[in-house]
Amino acid sequence: MPFIILFLVFQVFGFAFSLYLSFHQWNPVAGLDSMRFVGIENYTFSLEDEDFYRSLYNTIWLGLASGISQHLVAIPMAYLLVNLGSKFRHFMTSAFFLPFITSTVAVSLIFVNMYSANVGIINKALVALANAPGLGYIFGWLNDLMPLRWLEDRLLIKPAIAFLQFWKYTGFHLVIYISGILTISKEVEEAALLDGANFRQRFWYIALPHLRPFIFFGVTLTIIGSLQMFEEPFILTNGTGGIGNSGLTISMFLYKVAWEWLDMGWASAMSWLLFLIIAAVTAVQFLFFGRKGLGSHS
Repeated sequence: MPFIILFLVFQVFGFAFSLYLSFHQWNPVAGLDSMRFVGIENYTFSLEDEDFYRSLYNTIWLGLASGISQHLVAIPMAYLLVNLGSKFRHFMTSAFFLPFITSTVAVSLIFVNMYSANVGIINKALVALANAPGLGYIFGWLNDLMPLRWLEDRLLIKPAIAFLQFWKYTGFHLVIYISGILTISKEVEEAALLDGANFRQRFWYIALPHLRPFIFFGVTLTIIGSLQMFEEPFILTNGTGGIGNSGLTISMFLYKVAWEWLDMGWASAMSWLLFLIIAAVTAVQFLFFGRKGLGSHS
């Protein structure tokens, strides 16, 4: 009964009330009496709003830039670590997984300092590379770009956020793929070795097909997480969305509408549109890694 009560209050009621709110205009400060029914006006207004599309574009850009790279690195690295032995694998897996379990706020604040134009370690490293003996003729052009204002330049803010996302979440997918590779039958690997299959062939023709359900799971989590991205861009841009809203994500825009502009109806409508987008993208993803793929390890 305690679980049922909590579920009904915080899940079912919140779910239903947000849908109800999406058809109303409501400022919560003014009380429930100020709620006014507006039909689908909140939805049509969202679909006509320039900032909605800009934030959606930024979110998709960040999701593709950080999400694809996470899996492209995690999958081959997982296979490599499994083949290097358990002791080395356990140490490296723990090292790569550590960013994922570290506080997002703490990590984001560290990256704010690293991206600092004048004292940040990234700019310091690039300057050192540009002036290193023997490398100046290759990287000397970097001196003309310094200091790079990673969090103040509309062209650099999205790559800066994407790199933070990549660094933080690659280790999570690495653990998933290592677990998947460890379920491959040793007899299959031994048979491939006896047939003369090299490392690349065993990875391509044995590991990858076997990992298909794990890729489906990992990519689905990446899609959902990317479309709900909030903490990292919020902290890196100090809650502003960056110059020209170039770092504004859809979740940040939703937060701004709800808690800065106090328009709960519009915010609820956008949250439901975001839900529909996530559902649609996940459905497309299911077509590539669906039930046939979930049952196919060959």
